[in-house]
Amino acid sequence: MAATTSKKQPKPVRHSQRGLVIWHGMRVREFRKLLSVGAELHWSQAHKIIPTLFMTVHNSIWNVAENARFSTKIKQTEIQPPVFVLGHWRSGTTLLHNLMTLDDRYTYPNMYECIFPHHFLTTETVMSKLTGWLIPKIRPMDNMKTGWDLPQEDEFALLNMTTYSPYRNLAFQGHRERYVDYFDLKKIPEEERQAWKEALTLFMKKLTIRNPKPIILKSPSHTYRVEILQEMFPDAKFVYIHRHPYDILRSTHHMRSTMFETNALGKVNLESHEELVYQAFEECVQTYEADKNLIPEGNLYEVRFEDLEKDILGNMQKIYENLSLPDFTEVQPKIEKYVAGIKEYKKNEFPTDPALAEVVNTRMKFVLEKYGYDPIK
Repeated sequence: MAATTSKKQPKPVRHSQRGLVIWHGMRVREFRKLLSVGAELHWSQAHKIIPTLFMTVHNSIWNVAENARFSTKIKQTEIQPPVFVLGHWRSGTTLLHNLMTLDDRYTYPNMYECIFPHHFLTTETVMSKLTGWLIPKIRPMDNMKTGWDLPQEDEFALLNMTTYSPYRNLAFQGHRERYVDYFDLKKIPEEERQAWKEALTLFMKKLTIRNPKPIILKSPSHTYRVEILQEMFPDAKFVYIHRHPYDILRSTHHMRSTMFETNALGKVNLESHEELVYQAFEECVQTYEADKNLIPEGNLYEVRFEDLEKDILGNMQKIYENLSLPDFTEVQPKIEKYVAGIKEYKKNEFPTDPALAEVVNTRMKFVLEKYGYDPIK
């Protein structure tokens, strides 16, 4: 647990997304759908709204071209059993995803493909080079490296392809009822559930066309979705990472506010911000624990972030061995090089929050007990 009681702490560093917002990957159809159910717009966000409107037309045109080129090949493409990295936001999923995608025997969706799922097969080679300057070198919420070609979570693609994602909360501030059912997808209409499954399948087929290897996917939202993912991919492997709830919640507060500030199209409204974070965390753990028994024995491995951070190489080897993944020695040199390269990485630091500590010790006591973490003293 990384809390500190030092009085003088550096403020977390925030970095601009340089104009890029998650809505830039939508077509006209998806953006109209978002507006039809009450997406909030405000004139103060015109610098985001106007480019988004332009991009929806851009994406719609290129999507027609891509469908014309690849529709037959997409129908013929088979998806190999994937690997899903699970875990609540800020639990270490990005680190784990980055480590696992060092293995050239697998492939993964990068940022360009997740933001522009409608046409990346056609446009990525040229457009990623022309627009690389738009991408900040590090993520605005946690100082992790980023770029068009680096691994990214497929939830952005699913949002832009369907709008059926909890990330639509960035357009419905203060209206949890408009996005909460898109965490686990269990209560949404069958038509929407089927559209979501078709979108994920389409995205994965396109990734397979780009690089015909098993795909490693990471999306914290998938932690709620073991049921539907197991239904779709019965031979999939799952890696679940967890972390001390104090560190998760503290960091999620920061991440959520940063995401709203950089992507909201309406006036930023962080009312009930903390309570929404607590609810999402509780439901994430409860849903995962209730559904993980659906995964066949040998297809799920769980790891503590604190253990992974202390011994990356040893824990990665355990993941490979327990999931019967290919020979670990082949990827070991790349992991060793990666570990050496992140020694200078600096986490955001925050002073200990007594109120949050109380929430963790009481409301989140079930998580402490489930995963063997000590209370905050």
